Amino acid sequence: MTFAFAFAPPATAKVAIHNSSVSFPVHRIYCVGRNYAAHAREMGSDPDREPPFFFCKPADAVWPINPSSEISSLAPLPYASATTDLHHEIELVVAIGTGGREIPQGSALEYVWGYGVGLDMTRRDLQAGLKKKGQPWEIGKAFDQSAPVSPLMPVSQCGHPGNGRIWLNVNDQLKQEGDIADMIWSVPEIIQHLSTYFDLQPGDLIFTGTPEGVGPVRPGDRLTGGIAGLCEISLTIGEDCA
Repeated sequence: MTFAFAFAPPATAKVAIHNSSVSFPVHRIYCVGRNYAAHAREMGSDPDREPPFFFCKPADAVWPINPSSEISSLAPLPYASATTDLHHEIELVVAIGTGGREIPQGSALEYVWGYGVGLDMTRRDLQAGLKKKGQPWEIGKAFDQSAPVSPLMPVSQCGHPGNGRIWLNVNDQLKQEGDIADMIWSVPEIIQHLSTYFDLQPGDLIFTGTPEGVGPVRPGDRLTGGIAGLCEISLTIGEDCA
């Protein structure tokens, strides 16, 4: 039986792959909260090693949704609507290539397709207001174009980075810097925990948390960041998308 849609479904969101004409299709985006102790402290939280917690962004929060080239050559990232305090958060992004549930930590890296560098853009004023009310963070985190991702690099090219400098410049001034070895929860531990709650699928992206130094951006700002051994992310903040 052939099924028809009421209207044409949207195109699959995807992320560029370094030096490749094919793209990585995005299924879901998971994010780990407060995974660097120094960042937890700057946000007023206790960095004790409690079980990790997660929040999600929609698949089409990646930017651009349908890349045709390296991210650095694209149009400016629109400044998010309904906020006056849009923040940058530079993060290691894990791209899942094999699905699974209740994945053992010892074999978790076998499920990884590759790695990239992402920006967990955050409407900080809205997030702070939601926190005070004990309400979910979605409005502050899961908005349009809130998850720019650099071209992904497959494991065959970059291996499994367990350490390396992570950094972000805004207008050539260093704002965030750390080492991914400082993550409270490692990539295998994140995958183990996340897969107890969700069936991980090929195409899932996991944003693994940000080091200290998060802060606001304004239209016209140039953001450039990276992680040792991976593709850099470079973009300009555009005008309000409203």
